[in-house]
Amino acid sequence: MSWIWNPDGDAPKPLTEENMVQDPSDPTRKVTKKAANQPFLAHKQYREKQEQEHQAWLQRNREREEKLARGEEVGPVEADPTAEQEVGFLGLLKFIVYLILFVVIAGKFFTGSFLWEYDGKWARLKTYWPENSGRLFSETYLATFDGSDPTKPLYLAIDGDVFDVSSSSRTYGPGGPYHHMVGVDAARSFGTGCFATHRTHDLRGLTENELRGVQHWKKFFADHKTYNKVGKVLHHPIDPESPIPEHCDPKKEQASHPPKGDAEPISHSKGNSGKQIREEL
Repeated sequence: MSWIWNPDGDAPKPLTEENMVQDPSDPTRKVTKKAANQPFLAHKQYREKQEQEHQAWLQRNREREEKLARGEEVGPVEADPTAEQEVGFLGLLKFIVYLILFVVIAGKFFTGSFLWEYDGKWARLKTYWPENSGRLFSETYLATFDGSDPTKPLYLAIDGDVFDVSSSSRTYGPGGPYHHMVGVDAARSFGTGCFATHRTHDLRGLTENELRGVQHWKKFFADHKTYNKVGKVLHHPIDPESPIPEHCDPKKEQASHPPKGDAEPISHSKGNSGKQIREEL
């Protein structure tokens, strides 16, 4: 509270040679060493030091060239120590690594989780290094992964892709509500909702909405955080002359495929077929 007793402030110190230095931007004048001028003065000292190091480097280069002219042995060319270094790929890579470390450490500090409590599919190592994702299954071999052997995982196939659904053993294991969907490629049932009778990969005759339903469920299994693709199933060719499986609901069959001359088919969305399969997520 000294300003109360001295409202006019301290008297300015007289300008002397001791507290004056040359202005870095104008050699014809001098400035004081007050705090406001310190950054500029420090920059001047830095530039002077850089210039000294650069001149010393030039002198060493001249001496090296003279030795080369005399046929003497010399060392490798010395880089200019004052040259500005470009960031380059390595610098950018280091920046990315430091940024990632900062983000994960901040996540641990704020949420207690390095991944900010994210527990999705992309946080799992198997997403990037899947085990046996290129494995090929015959239909007979795939059937052995239906839960009848407790030592084997539970495999479900849809439209050729095989997924490990062992993490939902209550749903797909023996006694589960959808146990009949493992060990087989029942792609057609995912589109039509006929899970009991359409346990086949035959997609002939499905409407666009039904085909979209198949792709919807295929994406569901592919993106699931605990299911992993383990391979593909090799199917026997379908005889084009063989009859198309009949729909389990004649009314839906007639609505989807009306006789010629009738109105446009009343499509049922994939959401309707999806209502017939609910997982315990």
